Amino acid sequence: MRCPFTGWDRAVAATTATKGVNLRDKLEGNELDLSLSDLSEVPVKELAALPKATVLDLSCNNLAALPSDFCSLTHLVKLDLSKNQLQQLPSDFGRLVNLQHLDLLNNRLVTLPVSFAQLKNLKWLDLKDNPLDPTLAKVAGDCLDEKQCKQAAVRVLQYMKAIQSEQDRERQRRLQAERELEKKREAEQRKREAQERELRRREKAEEKERRRREYDALRAVKQELETQRKKESTESPKLSSASRPSKLPQRRRSWSQALLRLLLMLLLCALCTLAVCRMTELQRQPLCVSVNTLFEDVVTAVQSHKTLQNMLHRNSQQ
Repeated sequence: MRCPFTGWDRAVAATTATKGVNLRDKLEGNELDLSLSDLSEVPVKELAALPKATVLDLSCNNLAALPSDFCSLTHLVKLDLSKNQLQQLPSDFGRLVNLQHLDLLNNRLVTLPVSFAQLKNLKWLDLKDNPLDPTLAKVAGDCLDEKQCKQAAVRVLQYMKAIQSEQDRERQRRLQAERELEKKREAEQRKREAQERELRRREKAEEKERRRREYDALRAVKQELETQRKKESTESPKLSSASRPSKLPQRRRSWSQALLRLLLMLLLCALCTLAVCRMTELQRQPLCVSVNTLFEDVVTAVQSHKTLQNMLHRNSQQ
């Protein structure tokens, strides 16, 4: 299809677009021709109100993209989008399940959406003059006549179905991997929970055993104390009866020690008095004179006693 854009045609198209002509006026039977209308957007709402328009011509406009709700026009059977500036089709383009004829000549398409594989009724396809991916371009081939365009539709649908199947398999693999990973995480979680329960059970058992040992030890100590108390209570009368006779010798011993200390003190006082009376100027005092006289008499008596003993000893030897 050719789009002879002359200056006059552009002016008319611009005037028509700005005036907002009713689409019903352009509808002829089931065909709606909006080509050469200088459209930059598709009037989806107005098109949805015309379900009879199963053939739509949007060629030779300035469409850079199709709105997402464009795919709600499921009544379309033939669609011409050639000679626009489309860089991509909506991801859900496959919703146009009744589409049989699709012209995408001379756009800027590189790839097609995967949902394109759902266009099971597509019989005719033209993808010429697009910067297609080399693989897709080879699959589509040329659309120079009716036969080639029909073959392009079949081959492209098969190619897109293969891509969709591969993506589905990849998605299934990811889902399976995610499910296995989730199962593994759940198993690990259950294992951790079981280990924690076992640890808590062991700690409780150890704590119970510790309290039992403490209770047994405390009970043993109480029994030991009770046994010792009973033993002391039975032995205390014997000890009291045995300790009574020993008090008398202890008292006698204490009196003897006191008397001995008194005699020693008297002897010490006598010696001190004697030393004072014989070695100091107090020896002329009456008391000291008596003491000195008594001391001399005692010494004389002791010497006489020794002399007598010597004499007796000599006589016994003769």
